[in-house]
Amino acid sequence: MANRKYSLGVDYGTQSGRAVLVEVDTGREVATAVKIYTHGVMDEYLPDGVTKLEPDWALEHPRDYLEVLETTIPAVLKESGVSPEDVIGMAIDFTACTMLPMDKNGMPLCFDDQYKSNPHSYVKLWKHHAAQDEANRLNAIAQARNEEFLQLYGGKISSEWLIPKIWQILDEAPEIYTAADRFMEAADWVNLQLTGEEKRNSCTAGYKAMWNKRLGYPSKSFLKALDPRLENLVEDKLGDIYPLGGKAGELTEKAARLTGLKPGTAVAIANVDAHVAVPAVGITEPGKMLMIMGTSTCHMMLGTEEKKVPGMCGVVEDGIIPGYLGYEAGQSCVGDHFEWFVDNCVPSSYTREAESRNINIHKLLREKASALKVGESGLVALDWWNGNRSVLVDADLTGVILGCTLLTKPEEIYRALIEATAYGTRMIVETFRNNGVPISQLFAAGGIAEKDEMLMQIYSDVTNMEIRISASAQTPGLGSAMFGAVAAGKARGGYDSIVDAAKAMSKIKDKYYKPIPANVAVYDKLYAEYRELHDYFGRGENNVMKRLKEIKKSI
Repeated sequence: MANRKYSLGVDYGTQSGRAVLVEVDTGREVATAVKIYTHGVMDEYLPDGVTKLEPDWALEHPRDYLEVLETTIPAVLKESGVSPEDVIGMAIDFTACTMLPMDKNGMPLCFDDQYKSNPHSYVKLWKHHAAQDEANRLNAIAQARNEEFLQLYGGKISSEWLIPKIWQILDEAPEIYTAADRFMEAADWVNLQLTGEEKRNSCTAGYKAMWNKRLGYPSKSFLKALDPRLENLVEDKLGDIYPLGGKAGELTEKAARLTGLKPGTAVAIANVDAHVAVPAVGITEPGKMLMIMGTSTCHMMLGTEEKKVPGMCGVVEDGIIPGYLGYEAGQSCVGDHFEWFVDNCVPSSYTREAESRNINIHKLLREKASALKVGESGLVALDWWNGNRSVLVDADLTGVILGCTLLTKPEEIYRALIEATAYGTRMIVETFRNNGVPISQLFAAGGIAEKDEMLMQIYSDVTNMEIRISASAQTPGLGSAMFGAVAAGKARGGYDSIVDAAKAMSKIKDKYYKPIPANVAVYDKLYAEYRELHDYFGRGENNVMKRLKEIKKSI
């Protein structure tokens, strides 16, 4: 073991963070540890239990991110028996846009007693959708000004992104905006804690902050058109951007004490959880789409030309792999979709059956749903329980189930919700293809892809494509470990490029999913119905979902 070198990936998700320790020469994962966030996702109250949050809020506490470092990294070192001397590099990845305001010393404003009861002082999680009004105004102004950047993001900027969230703070809590020395992605903030250096990553900036390698940030005149107080936002409260594959710095003495690693350990420029997973399954060339499937799904691919695809989350030069255009699209409700159903709609008789058989309720529902023929339930659903990210980019859209009768069973609805997410993915694939971005292969990673064979077969049948599965249960963590090895460099036992690291460390399973022709034929008919409903409710013909939201707000 003394001769082997290791790299560490820390993957920050929506509910928890995990550390993955990986052998640099083989990609073998030698230890993993998970820390559930102490405060979880705050969508109803602040930690004081008194301050109530409005609808569409989703906050987190940055102290939870430090707890992940001090809990999981010592745990993987202990479990593996690996010496800190042999850990040559590390990297983190994060959900995005997950941002926070901080003071001039890098301290989050929610740590300050003066601001801890103000919701705007906390981390705004990626799925914080309360900045939709700001996003709507931003899009209208950008369209009126014919801003070039808008088409690089599919024609719409999402409420999930950095500028709308900052603008919401300015609108609703100008004292927090004034007190904030800087606004920063949580990924870059954690790296600041590790290295003492502020180095903002090009991936998050490119996909979530409207930054472009060629154009930079949106112009001062555009920001001034949003609000005169935003004119100098970039110079005053953002910062310089650094490319992926680079080194952010080295572990400080303080960070080494926190983690149990050695001072001077190389730390890579931070990354986004979905994007870092792409090289972890060996994708280093165009034509292959990776679906990272969890609470939401991100769809990632590489290209050689900058195409403008309606509803994409972005196209960013060097945004995933240096030398290529990186494309991103996504669905904002997948695992959350199924969890909602289980938490709210499953009868007690099913719960008792699952308990009596000592199986998970999801497994019971999958078992019953697997026995259904395609189309047997007579149901079709729209997968918008958490809005639509691609291709409509509209957080104000909501869910639909059509075709229910008094004979409809829970497993039929459960399967219809799964099918809806598969239709959403097909919509994304077809939109890319129709706009000049070819997709010849599908890959999948994440807990759902690994565990749910029924779902993956449905996706294969709906898209009529083979789907290959990551061999790692911690694909983003593995991807981050690969970037950690690149930050260390070949001279220290790592790699000089992420492409070289991918050749040695990436992995996919031998088993893959193939479409079943009979199922494909029926799903083509069902997808046609989905597409009609998608356009009817999603493209302005019937804005009933938005009217209902307005009524709800007015009560």
